[in-house]
Amino acid sequence: MLNPAKQKNLISRLNRVEGQVRGVRKMVEEPRYCPDILNQIAAVRRALDSVSLEIIEQHMDTCVSTAIKKNKGDASIKELVKTIERFVR
Repeated sequence: MLNPAKQKNLISRLNRVEGQVRGVRKMVEEPRYCPDILNQIAAVRRALDSVSLEIIEQHMDTCVSTAIKKNKGDASIKELVKTIERFVR
């Protein structure tokens, strides 16, 4: 679970990403120079990657840490590894 302060920050960052995506759509509709569109798409991906890494960190600090303290860490770590594998592909 995300703590409320982190959750608020992530929602704010996701709102900015949403605005960036709308900007990319507008660039495609206009149409704009392809490399400019691709640069904006790369910026959106970086922003989403940053949000994702923050969520992974929070998950490790809370859920995985708690599972380890309760001697249930192996399953939690395996789940995290599978999640990270999907994330990086």
